[in-house]
Amino acid sequence: MSLPSVRLSSAALVFLFTFAAYLAAVINAEIHHYTFVIERTVVTRLCKNYTIVTVNGQLPGPTIHVHNGDTVIVKAYNRAQHNATLHWHGVKQLRTGWADGPAYITQCPIPPGGHYTQRFTISGQEGTLWWHSHISWLRATVHGAIVILPQRGSLYPFPKPRAEIPIIIGEWWNKDPITVINQAILTGGAPNLSDAFTINGQPGDLYPCSTSETFRLPVKRGETYLLRIVNAALNTGHFFKIARHKFTVVAVDASYTKPYKTDVIVISAGQTADVLVTADQPVGKYYMAARPYNNQAAGAFDNTTTTAIIEYIGYQNSTRPIFPKLPFYNDTPVVTKFSKALRSLASPEHPVEVPQTVHKSFISTVGLGLLPCETGNTCEGPNGTRLSASMNNISFVDPTIAILQANYFGINGVFSTDFPSKPPHKFNYTGDDIPRNLWFPLPATKVKVLKYNATVQLVFQSTNIFVAENHPMHLHGYNFYVIGEGFGNYNPKTDPLKFNLVDPPERNTVIAPVSGWVAIRFKADNPGVWFLHCHLDDHLVWGLNMVFIVKNGHGPLATLEPPPKDLPPC
Repeated sequence: MSLPSVRLSSAALVFLFTFAAYLAAVINAEIHHYTFVIERTVVTRLCKNYTIVTVNGQLPGPTIHVHNGDTVIVKAYNRAQHNATLHWHGVKQLRTGWADGPAYITQCPIPPGGHYTQRFTISGQEGTLWWHSHISWLRATVHGAIVILPQRGSLYPFPKPRAEIPIIIGEWWNKDPITVINQAILTGGAPNLSDAFTINGQPGDLYPCSTSETFRLPVKRGETYLLRIVNAALNTGHFFKIARHKFTVVAVDASYTKPYKTDVIVISAGQTADVLVTADQPVGKYYMAARPYNNQAAGAFDNTTTTAIIEYIGYQNSTRPIFPKLPFYNDTPVVTKFSKALRSLASPEHPVEVPQTVHKSFISTVGLGLLPCETGNTCEGPNGTRLSASMNNISFVDPTIAILQANYFGINGVFSTDFPSKPPHKFNYTGDDIPRNLWFPLPATKVKVLKYNATVQLVFQSTNIFVAENHPMHLHGYNFYVIGEGFGNYNPKTDPLKFNLVDPPERNTVIAPVSGWVAIRFKADNPGVWFLHCHLDDHLVWGLNMVFIVKNGHGPLATLEPPPKDLPPC
């Protein structure tokens, strides 16, 4: 007697596959222990010796290697002279918000001489993320890569490369970066420009005294390599190219994409990209190079170019490497083409779960502005003002007690829950004639409270107040789907008709385009306190931030874990 056949729906198949993958991940998961010592280190760059803050004496810091499903335990010792924190950028931190790391949001900083152990599990993420300090400008030199391999027993959704290489773009100052930003805060003006950019900690041989230490990558002709690119620069997005070579983008922000072939990568501050590159050119030497993307006038930012070198094995000639043709610094069409080309992989193993209905819909302006100079002071902003930044006319003020601790223990007076759901004033956000009374935001510490499992749609609307810029917006604790973008002012009636709700890219950091808007969606299924901010660190310091508080759901799996015993005190 034959058994009757059973036909399952596609949704049921996806559920069964996902559940089976979850069980396999739990069974095969491992725990990785790391010790991070935050300490002062002497390095040589640009012809001189400098004392910088590093982790374990390395720039970039140690790379964390894990598989999807593994747990990471990092014990951090602060032996530097600055307060410090460590943030695991892009890690979802499911129920482990105490380990997230932004100062005065989820924890108070680790004081000099102190220590703190952070524990978290990688869940449903594969690709490249990164870690960095999240206080003042310490992340200029305190950062490193997180490599997340597929769960054990699983394969990449692309042919296995010969080798995998982290490529970390950084930013270098000849002065202590914390001194640079503290001076800017004191005067109210813009911080000093950086003196160089770096690839894997080295400026490259276009800068003085840097040729011998330029990062070099040996490759074998005909082989394919996976570059895990991280933009750790403080205040700059970048164009990235390799002379005469093409890329296939296979992941962004540790989420797989449909393979996208291109000769240029656009990567803003905070973002990551996994790209395949095949050594298919004549045996020789080729520059990889990163040049800033910036909408300001030339001279208002560091417009230098950092390089590394691709060296084919067997090449003996000492000629100079071939240089790539990079986009012009303000080539926004190249940026737009790249962002619109990205799509989620959308396979049974990697399903797309875009919220199709929305419980909470927000629109937030993002942009720069000014604040009055304090009485008796002399400020270096325009017309004697102080530079500022805001979301929905609120310029975020750091509290003195971490918001997560205040919320968890019921401490009043630290924040208010009335962050506006839409701009308090309607105006031509991307126009050239914005009234001056709209240039001055309200300094405050405001949050938005969300119920557990609420589906959220958030539109970032760039403004041209004071100056038009792009803003890489980063949400802690979550990935989100980038469902639409455009230029000009967002139209809530017509623009949603063009949203991609089928296979939009999944990210943790998205560019709000210059004089334009971008829309994201996510499901608030991770209880805790989650920072949302521009990843240009001068904008972050000026207040282009806000906070979501997501309430607990029902049961222990939907409830924030209690704080660890060694949580740094406020």
